[in-house]
This record gives sequence, structure tokens and C-alpha cells, in this order.
Amino acid sequence: MIFFTQLTSLAFLLSLAAALIILWILARLVYQSRNSTIRDLPGPPNASWLFGNLQEIYSAENAVMQERWTAQYGNTIKYKGWLGRDRLYTVDLKALGHILNRSMEYYKPEAVKFYLMQTLGGGMLFVEGEKHRQQRKVMNPAFGPSQIRDLTETFVAKALELRDVWLDAMSSDEKPARLDVMSGLGKTTLDGIGLAGFNYSFDSLKPNSKSNELNNAFQVIFGSASAKPSIWTMLTFFISPLRLIPTWRSRQIAVAMSAMRRMGKQLLIEKKADIKQAAEAAGGKVDGKLEGLRSRDLLTLLIKANMATDIPEHQRMSDADVLAQVPTFLVAGHETTSTVTAYCLFALSQAPEVQQRLREELWNVPTENPTMDELQELPYLDAIVRETMRVHAPVPVTLRVAVQDDVVPLSTPYADPQGNLHDTVHISKGTIIDVPITALNRSKALWGKMHQSSSVPERWESLPETVQNIPGVWGNMMTFLGGPRACIGWRFSVIEMKALVFTLVRTFEFELAVSPDMIVKHSAIVQRPLIRGEESKGGQMPLLVKPHKRL
Repeated sequence: MIFFTQLTSLAFLLSLAAALIILWILARLVYQSRNSTIRDLPGPPNASWLFGNLQEIYSAENAVMQERWTAQYGNTIKYKGWLGRDRLYTVDLKALGHILNRSMEYYKPEAVKFYLMQTLGGGMLFVEGEKHRQQRKVMNPAFGPSQIRDLTETFVAKALELRDVWLDAMSSDEKPARLDVMSGLGKTTLDGIGLAGFNYSFDSLKPNSKSNELNNAFQVIFGSASAKPSIWTMLTFFISPLRLIPTWRSRQIAVAMSAMRRMGKQLLIEKKADIKQAAEAAGGKVDGKLEGLRSRDLLTLLIKANMATDIPEHQRMSDADVLAQVPTFLVAGHETTSTVTAYCLFALSQAPEVQQRLREELWNVPTENPTMDELQELPYLDAIVRETMRVHAPVPVTLRVAVQDDVVPLSTPYADPQGNLHDTVHISKGTIIDVPITALNRSKALWGKMHQSSSVPERWESLPETVQNIPGVWGNMMTFLGGPRACIGWRFSVIEMKALVFTLVRTFEFELAVSPDMIVKHSAIVQRPLIRGEESKGGQMPLLVKPHKRL
């Protein structure tokens, strides 16, 4: 009896403590909302005291609601997040350049990092400040142009393997085969990052391959990933201890992460031994080319750069830091490229004349094994890759949080409720900023009268002056972001996509297998294509595929 009384008292105290914590959080949020430095910005009315405008954003395709709001209220607005907390949203290029180029003042929000780190590991994407700068310095050589040039052969070889798998799936009666190209592309890019990133053969395109555990885990992670607002998401966003409670999804993610950690630890041991052996043969120094190295993959080059004698000990990455890059390489290195390539084939299937013009350019190359330089010298292929990256950016949006008060300059002033114009926005510490990747990539104001969401590769023959100031690292677009935290692997993604499109469009003709409006996408980590009514099945891109007969 005493035991149950004590247990009841403990439960009461825990419930009281939880209630007090929630009340304190609510009081703090109400205070922050009423004293927000961006409260005078124009913006949509609050749709829900709990979810703010987040449900409106989720219910529409990415960027649609924000595009409506900026058309109605101006380039720089606020909308409501959880519990009515103001968020800054701007398509002002001067403001975005300011924010993206000050990586020491604007970090990823902690809750966002927590959820993404479950899937992508604790790699360079999630460290901040000086630690990020040091890791980036160590990792830059592994992603330079010369390294990507060496990896192109791997990309092309894997694209040819996918070509052969699809040819084997064709019937002899020359009828088009219905293929989920998303599945094949995902396996191909997983194989590609395995070899290019780690000199590790997944062989996922082969039946009963050893990559099944990892590939299946990725399907679970990205198939169930969603940014749909929920009470549980909100509670874990504000009450961090709740994140420790296991859920079905967290358990599935744990399986994937466990597989990646096992593989990463073994790779780390093997590659450090390889580098030390090559260094001993070269006189004991880990620098230069180390010709004795058996492999030149990204992880080997990263470890080699980290062990170089010209890097002070305090600036080197720990083994734990190096190991944390493995899941980031694996997920970011294959999921984004396979997704955007699937959208490229989707766009080409709706434009037969564009598909044929591209095919003619590709057939002018007298080899099926092009080098990086040969791929880069194909202007129409380049235009199609750029246009796909613009319209179908794999990551549609990213968030930043101000870690200190700041004043953000604007190129287009906003009017407060009294009608006064302001050419700056005062940001207080803790303000969340919505960085609009997709919205900027297809802004009519920037890209002109051509329909902003249509794939029109010819636009790259003469770009409007307005896009020259977009603060992106590549292609006058925001797909790979800009500033010190721009995507380090953008060259990798571009060349791998070109190798895939080169090989597949030379070999096959593509038609839609479903109506275009059946292909949908919603906010998530990566904008995977989904079939309307079959969203629970995860990413799909069904196309009718048949071999091209060259006359």
C-alpha cells in the first residue's frame, strides 16, 4: 500500500513538473510573439493558434502558399509558426545574401538539426561556427574539380549498368515497358556513392545484393519522411526530452544508422591503414599525392587530408567527426541526385521534341564512356540539367535561426501598418528565417514571363539580368544554396546526373505512364515524386520506356 501511495505521489509530481514546463514554454512563446521585432511586417493572418500557418504550407505543394503571400504582401513578410511564433520569409536577394554569407550568425535551428541528424548523421551539415569552417577546410580537396574528374568514369560505368538492367527488362515485342525509374536510379546512385565515396561495392542493381538492408532502410526513411505538422512534432520541437521516446519511425531510422555506422567503422580502419602504409613507402609524410594509395575515393581523400603533416593537431577532425560524415555522404550523395534525375526524365517524357534534340546532341559524342570534359562540353545537356535543378530542387527549403540580434538590409523596402517604409529588418536572437529555395528558383519576377514551374531549357541560352544576383553557388539558382555553407558536393551531383542522363537518353525513349497531375510532391527532407492516392508507397516515377532505334 505504501508503495502504491509513493508511486501515485511520484506520478503526480512528474505530471505537475511537466505541466509547469509546458506552461513556462507557452508563456515564453506568447511573450516572444508579442514582442517580436518582425511583428510589423506584412503577412497572412494566423490560421491556427497551435500550428500557425504551417498546415496551409504543408497542404499545398512546396512554395505555393509562400508565393501567394509574397504576391499579395510583398517580398519580405512574416508568417506564423508553432503557437503563433513569427517567422521571417523573404525573397529579397540582398537580405538572403546577407543571411547566407553570415554563417557564424545564422545557424540551423536545434530541433531541425536533431531530426535531420537522425537520417543524415552528425556530419559537416550540422556542425556550426568555427568547427564547421575547420571541417570544410579539411574536406574541400575531396570535392574539388580534379577529384570529380577522376570519379566521372565511375558515374558512367554505373549508368551503363543501369542501362543494361533496363534493357534486360524489355520484352522482345518492342512494346514500351512500364518502369519505376525512381527505383533504378536510387540503386544506381547508391552504388555510385559507394564506389566514389568509399571504394565500396554495394552492387544494389544486382538481384539479392548485399545492399538490401541499407537500401531498404533508405526506402523506409524517405518513404515515410514528412513535414506534416502534428501535435507530437510540436511537443518534441519545444520539449527536447520527449525526443528520447522511441517511435516506429525513430526505430526504423535507428536500423539504417546502425548499418551505416558498422560500415563506416570498418571503412575508417581500412583506409587509415592504407594511408599509413602509403605514407611509410613515401618517407613517412602524409602529403602530396601518395601514389601508393590503392583508392582515391572521397573518404580516403578526407582521411588523408586530415592526417596531413601540415595541419596542426588541434585543427584535425577526430575519428568520430570523420565517421559522422559517412551517413551524410551516403544519404545526401545518392538520394538527392536520384530524385532530381527522375524529375529530369519526367520532364523529358512530356516534351518529345526536347528529348529528341537532346538525344541528337548526345549521339554526336563518339563514345558511350564520356569524360567529365566531354560531358561539360554539351550545351543542351547542360541547359536541361540546370533547368531540372531549377524547377525540381531536391531540397525545397531550409531554415536558419539568428544566434544574435542583427539588422538585415533590403533591396525592396516594406511598409509597416502605419505606412512607413523600411529598408532594413531588425532581427532578434532566436528568430527563425525561412530560406526559400524553390520559390526563388521559379520566381516570375526573376526568371521572366516563361511559366515559372515549366521546364524550358532554352531559357539558359539567354538569362535575364535579374537572376545574376541570386546568392547561389551554382547556376544562378538556390538549389545548392550559397555562402560558406553552400553544398560542398554540388560538382559531384551535377556530373553524376549528366552521366546518367547522357547514357539513358542515348539508349531509351521515355513517355509518361500516368497523367502528369498524378505526380505530386509534398514538403519533406527531399522532394521525392509520389503518385496521387499512393503516397504511402513512397517515391515512385512510373514511365514507359523503350529502346531508341537510331536510323
